[in-house]
Amino acid sequence: MTEKVDAAPRAGRKPITSRVEVEHAAFELFATRGFDRTTIDDIAKAAGIGRRTFFRYFPSKNDVAWGDFDGQLDRMRAQLASYPPDRPLLGVIREALVDFNRVEEDQAALHRRRMELILTTPALQAHSTLRYADWRQVIAEFAAARLGVAVDSLAAQTVAYTALGIALAAYEQWLRDPAADLGSLLASGTDELSTALL
Repeated sequence: MTEKVDAAPRAGRKPITSRVEVEHAAFELFATRGFDRTTIDDIAKAAGIGRRTFFRYFPSKNDVAWGDFDGQLDRMRAQLASYPPDRPLLGVIREALVDFNRVEEDQAALHRRRMELILTTPALQAHSTLRYADWRQVIAEFAAARLGVAVDSLAAQTVAYTALGIALAAYEQWLRDPAADLGSLLASGTDELSTALL
C-alpha cells in the first residue's frame, strides 16, 4: 500500500483566515483612503482573500467598523443574566457598561480608531442606529426582567436609552482626551447620573 502524500502548499502570500486580520486590513485602508473611498474589493485584495470570503466574515463594509459586535452583545447578555437579583439595577448597569467596553491595552489604538470612525462617519450613522437598537434591546430585556415590566415599557426603554447615552458621552470624552481612561469615564458617567437624580 502506498502512502498518500499531501500536496505541497501553494506559493505566494499566506492567506488571511482570521476575521480580526481582515478587520485590520480594512482599518489600514480606512486610515489612508477614508471609509467612503474604500470598497469591499479593496479590503478583500488587501487582506489577500476573495470577495466571497469577505462576506463570510462580514455582511457589509459597514459591519467591519463594528467588529464582532454581535458576539459582544451575546457576552453582555450572558453577563447581565449572571448577576444575582439582589444587586441594585444601576450598579449592575454600571459594571456591565465598563465590562462591555473594556479594551486590552494592545487594542486601544484600534478601538479608538473604530469608535472615531463610527461616531464621525456620516455613511455609518444609519447603520449605527441599527446597532444601537440591538444594544439597547439587551439592556431593556435585562431591565424589564429586573423591574417586572414589559421590554417595550417606558421604564425598561428609559434604562436602555440612558445606558446608551452614558456610553456615547463617555466615548466622546475619551476621543477628545487621549489620556483619559474609558472605563473610568463610563463609571463616572453612571455615578454622575445617579447623583443628579438623587
